[in-house]
Amino acid sequence: MMAAAHYVTDETGAVSTGDASPPVPRPRSDSPNMSLDSKYIPATQRPDGTWRKPRRVRDGYVPQEEVPVYENKYVKFFKSKPDLPPGLNPEEANKGKQQPKQDGDTVGLSKSAKRNLKRKEKRKQQQQEKGEGEADVEELSQSLQKTAVSGGGHSPLGLGDSETSERAKKIKNLKKKLRQIDDLQQKLDSGEIKQATKEQLEKLSRRKALEEELEDLELDL
Repeated sequence: MMAAAHYVTDETGAVSTGDASPPVPRPRSDSPNMSLDSKYIPATQRPDGTWRKPRRVRDGYVPQEEVPVYENKYVKFFKSKPDLPPGLNPEEANKGKQQPKQDGDTVGLSKSAKRNLKRKEKRKQQQQEKGEGEADVEELSQSLQKTAVSGGGHSPLGLGDSETSERAKKIKNLKKKLRQIDDLQQKLDSGEIKQATKEQLEKLSRRKALEEELEDLELDL
């Protein structure tokens, strides 16, 4: 009958049988290669496209790049908050974005206000093309005169030609008055005229009415 083996553990953790045979090393629980709760992760691709090397990690390990970012309750609240006001239909909001942007100066204005705005814009354009406009009036007057002369003077001008001729004369007269008002205003601004007389003040006050009358005539041409 064989005697039972006698095992002895020394200070290093090695197990021996008590005889002269070499000790059998005892596996350490903290060894990464021998740990029972470890696993092997193959090469994986990061979110940015790069690759991780294969490695052995403990079970339940999550790579740092995949750890979800902590968000407090305020961040979560604003993320869950809808973009549109309560009760607003998303389709109507999309339609509003697709509509062309209207001119902010004309939205909500009455017809008369829009007309005044149109007059101001045209007045500004007329100041830039003042010389060209006067040349056009002169050309129109000369053309009408030539038409009358070519008729031999025996037949009167038609009703439409007569109205056009009268309108052209009024436009020419109004532009002449406006030039005089501009000259007077420049003299007052430069100090050439120290104080305007009553008649000069009345002439300056009529500028707006003359400009509106001129614009109406030019719009009807």
